[in-house]
Amino acid sequence: MKELVIISGKGGTGKTSVAASLAVLARCSVICDCDVDAADLPLVLEPEIREEHEFHSGHEAIIRQSDCTGCGICRDLCRFGAIRIKKEGIDTLLVVDPVSCEGCGVCVQFCPEKAIDFPESLCGKWFVSKTRLGPMVHARLGVAAENSGKLVSTVRQEARRLAEKDGYDWVIVDGPPGIGCPVIASITGASQILAVTEPTVSGEHDLERVLGLARHFQIPAAVCVNKWDINPDMTERIEEKAKSAGASIAGRIRYDPAVTRAQLLQKTVVETDAASASDIRGIWEKISLSNGALLAANTPAAACDDYLKNKNTGG
Repeated sequence: MKELVIISGKGGTGKTSVAASLAVLARCSVICDCDVDAADLPLVLEPEIREEHEFHSGHEAIIRQSDCTGCGICRDLCRFGAIRIKKEGIDTLLVVDPVSCEGCGVCVQFCPEKAIDFPESLCGKWFVSKTRLGPMVHARLGVAAENSGKLVSTVRQEARRLAEKDGYDWVIVDGPPGIGCPVIASITGASQILAVTEPTVSGEHDLERVLGLARHFQIPAAVCVNKWDINPDMTERIEEKAKSAGASIAGRIRYDPAVTRAQLLQKTVVETDAASASDIRGIWEKISLSNGALLAANTPAAACDDYLKNKNTGG
């Protein structure tokens, strides 16, 4: 089983559109959306949720008002300003702002009345869904919640488990933008990275950061330039820099207004007659060949056929 992670270094490069199209070309691979802050693949693939799981990580302080004497020690010690004064009628209460609380536990440790509970925090939910392309694992991080990297790891772990259990050859991962903790959690241990960039100064800069991340974790990286024809000179410059950084060139994708029309129809680009569909097919052929197999030959046909047969019958 191989895992391809599509990343971008910045938002808006077309990463999700490429990831969704590659999921089509991989036939019935397990699909994984690791952008837990703002998952976009569900907008195209219309997942039918089959499993829903809570994600707990870290802790949150909660003051028990019945035991609190209002001494204010917790408020004085909280370096994050999470302990607030709240007026409730004639009473003055100390309360914890859950958005500001970092779960450090200092207030719990030093409260003389032991009046502060410290339960595990509910940070979001993750899902296993059924789509027209195969199983999909995705998640939704709670508002202002932390530990997105841990949630990404949970989503990837489940996607890999499904792929190994059912014999799928590939996991196709739509990674989050940037180079922060969620991205690191998305690519660590992956078989290959596909970095989608655009022919702009910011695209060039962010690609350099992404490729530096790939080198650090020693993960093979390929690069494709989306909308390459709006600036051919910059495209050539980006590709030369990518080669110098040790990355291969997977291909180029032309600027194509039909991509927007496909999104409005809730379809991937390669499910339409868009001119850029052939560009994406060429990129997939290079990636699958470089990994030693064409998915058309090696996809577990029985699993795919059973899934496609039952997708509209609830099976």
